[in-house]
Amino acid sequence: MAIRQQRIAQLILKDVSEMIQFQIKDPEIGFVTLSDVDLSNDYSYVRLYVSFMDPSKDQEVQLKVLNSYARQIRGALGKKLMIRKIPEVSFHLDPSFAQGQRIDDLLRNINQ
Repeated sequence: MAIRQQRIAQLILKDVSEMIQFQIKDPEIGFVTLSDVDLSNDYSYVRLYVSFMDPSKDQEVQLKVLNSYARQIRGALGKKLMIRKIPEVSFHLDPSFAQGQRIDDLLRNINQ
């Protein structure tokens, strides 16, 4: 990834995390952590990887609700970022958190 593309990706990650934290007040979403961003080379699409920290709620439902705010988030990004093309936003579950938990469990079982 080029340096400019990395900078824009990090700006998008920072801005979207602030939007989710301060502007989106949906109780169905719960506590969300944005972990990674994948910006296409032509800035058309951005994939944001999220982890939900509330185990009592279904992650698929939370992801669907969060994706329903994608157009609103894209519009707000258009006002904040000074780039020609504002990428389409999509949220995806981050598999690294679940994989880390699985590895932790395996290591605990080995030690016992």
